Amino acid sequence: MNPADGTAAPALELKAVTVRYDDVTALDGVSLAVDPGRVCGLVGMNGSGKSTLFKALMGLLKPAAGEVRIAGLPPAKARKAGLVAYVPQSEDVDWSFPLSVRDVVMTGRYGHMGPSRRPRPADRDAVRDALARVELQDLADRQIGRLSGGQKKRAFVARGIAQGASVLLLDEPFAGVDKRSEATITALLRQLAAEGRTVLVSTHDLHALPQLADEAVLLMRRVLAYGTPEEVLQPEQLARAFGLNVLEGAQPGAADGSRP
Repeated sequence: MNPADGTAAPALELKAVTVRYDDVTALDGVSLAVDPGRVCGLVGMNGSGKSTLFKALMGLLKPAAGEVRIAGLPPAKARKAGLVAYVPQSEDVDWSFPLSVRDVVMTGRYGHMGPSRRPRPADRDAVRDALARVELQDLADRQIGRLSGGQKKRAFVARGIAQGASVLLLDEPFAGVDKRSEATITALLRQLAAEGRTVLVSTHDLHALPQLADEAVLLMRRVLAYGTPEEVLQPEQLARAFGLNVLEGAQPGAADGSRP
């Protein structure tokens, strides 16, 4: 809560954040604030800094300059409090690890358990409800690596739901997923926002952005545009980030060589 005017603090906020990898600047003075109950779409070419931004929000990378806050807290404290959940890109996960879908979702409950990490009835209920919300209850006992691409993403969204996180960060959840999973995830993210949770989701599917997000950020190491999806998707804005081929009728996702 802002003591000056009584308004709620942003659910997530970056203030002039700069992140460097040795002599390479991945984020350059990025400022962004997303209020509770909003879905914010993050768009940009591969290498524009989207994954770096997520890692800075999670506290996995320390900025060279600037400040990051989740619900008014530093990332480490927000993570410890279970306020933020992260759905990584598929390549960041070891799919051969012998965990069932239920086991993966249950890891979202670890912060609610004691040192022994023995699930209690409330933990089992939260996992069951989360699996039902992502329509994976019938696959709860399947090894996580045996799911389809879309099912894997839905399992990690379920983990965030079971955790009870108020902020969800999703890094390319629609890459390589089937249409059913894309529609399921989109509808679910809209429901979560309606419940007051905040979602930051990166995507290459510019055509679906207006249906997915309340607002959007166009990133190219700096924030090039921030506003409604319609404002951010103006041709002159996209030309700055993706190049003229987007304006000439190319698939937006193909502007950076990614899957549409």
